[in-house]
Amino acid sequence: MMRPLLSLLAGLLFLTGGSQLWAEEPANASTPAAAPAATLPPAAPAAHEAAPADAAAPAAPAAEKPKTVEERLTAVEAMAKTGADSVNQVAFNTGDNAWMLTSSVIVLMMTIPGLALFYGGLVRRKNVLGTMYQSFFHCGIVTVIWVLFGFSGTFGPGATTSVPKVDEKGVEVKDDKGVAVMVDQPTAMAGFFGGMDYAMLKNVVWTPESKDDKGVRTPGSIPGPNGDYAASISFGTFFFFQLTFAIITPALICGAFAERMKFAGFAAFTTLWAIFVYIPIAHAVWGKNGFFNWGFNGNMHGAFDFAGGTVVHISSGIAALVVALFIGKRKGYPNSAMPPHSLVLSFVGAAMLWVGWFGFNGGSALSAGALAVLASCNTMIATAAASLSWPLLEWILRGKPTVLGGISGAVAGLVAITPACGFVTPCSALIIGLVAGGLCLVTATYMKRALGYDDTLDAFGVHAIGGIWGAIATGLFFCVDANPGVKALNAGLYDAIVAGTHPVILLQIKAVLITIVISAIGTTIIAAIVKYTIGLRVSAEDEEVGLDLSQHGEEGYVGVG
Repeated sequence: MMRPLLSLLAGLLFLTGGSQLWAEEPANASTPAAAPAATLPPAAPAAHEAAPADAAAPAAPAAEKPKTVEERLTAVEAMAKTGADSVNQVAFNTGDNAWMLTSSVIVLMMTIPGLALFYGGLVRRKNVLGTMYQSFFHCGIVTVIWVLFGFSGTFGPGATTSVPKVDEKGVEVKDDKGVAVMVDQPTAMAGFFGGMDYAMLKNVVWTPESKDDKGVRTPGSIPGPNGDYAASISFGTFFFFQLTFAIITPALICGAFAERMKFAGFAAFTTLWAIFVYIPIAHAVWGKNGFFNWGFNGNMHGAFDFAGGTVVHISSGIAALVVALFIGKRKGYPNSAMPPHSLVLSFVGAAMLWVGWFGFNGGSALSAGALAVLASCNTMIATAAASLSWPLLEWILRGKPTVLGGISGAVAGLVAITPACGFVTPCSALIIGLVAGGLCLVTATYMKRALGYDDTLDAFGVHAIGGIWGAIATGLFFCVDANPGVKALNAGLYDAIVAGTHPVILLQIKAVLITIVISAIGTTIIAAIVKYTIGLRVSAEDEEVGLDLSQHGEEGYVGVG
């Protein structure tokens, strides 16, 4: 609507005043015809050059050359475009919104069916349905939590308290009567919890009708953008996009306890973990007034996590190790062979994860601009590198490159580039991916075997280790000009990084350590509560039968021997 309206207004202006303006242009002007069309020609002879001081009279303007129809239309269109561009800088943008809705859908595709297929193929045949359903279950339970209070707790502003305002010298500011001027300041709790301002998605996806003191009704409406997070997409779209991250994060943990957790214990654990671990970490990194969010209040101790290295991968990977230790090894592990029952399913799932990750990382730009291009290209480069380095190292160490190694390497590359993709250059992305493939091979195989824990599908070895490497690599290879948001949102931080006085790497390590502590402690408490109430592990008999029959009364492959 805005562009046609601006075009019409510009056209009317040009047509009503155009004949006079055109009549006043000199015919023999030396200015080229390609001068900026959006600049109006002079409206009065006074705008032209003055005659020489010793001249008896001003020089008469020369006769004018009429403009062609094409020149007039070009000028009108340029004027309309200039007006439209200035409006779109601060307004809802359908292109950005369409990209973000698309990104939300393909990130959801990463969990169902991507992760469900990837994990489902890696387990034994008797556990395929139960394993796949765990991913599906997260889509239901996390969505309900997100609507009730999860989104609010993550992206609300948090609690504030009134404190005296101080000037640049630290002196309290007072009004004309000598009374201290008070301002709102976020509390310490606001660094990890956003409050309940957006509970039940109030003013997020829907603004309910209201009436003023005189009974005048304001109808309900769909809210537009929220400038705190994304100025060109609706707040509802932002909600949907972040929901898909909240869904996949606890689903990743399932890889560690695959084939041996009872469904009731799983449901209780994942619900509590999403509430008491994911929400505080996500708010600290991405929420308004979050402890690590460098984009608010001139935060100088923030950490850079473009799309979820700490929030998604380190938090879930550490939780995976804790639960694996808590629940114990599978019956027969490591003495009995437990190969994947279908690498074909896992291959398809990994391919869907690779494709979906462009929504994960590219979508985290929150617009369809140049930053989304950088994040997407870096994602492709790092993933390609890791998909080669893992099987190449296998080839050197074991004599053959495996398909499982190739797809596992791709996931490792995706994990490692996630925090860095919007802050590093493509050459750095290549290095991050190459290292991630080899590093995660070592941790998911040799280290796991040496330490003796049973991380069934290597959730810790790939997501925790890959996420830690990616978060630290973000600091190692940080390019301050790669992301224009750094300068736009925190000029002081930008200047400090350019000057070399800001400890980017140390703050990245600090964020990694705090995430590990929060996830480890929170997961331990939750696992203990569930273990000694509902119970975590299936019985030995049920484990032997398999989760499909023992927990769901169904089989993934009926009639197949």
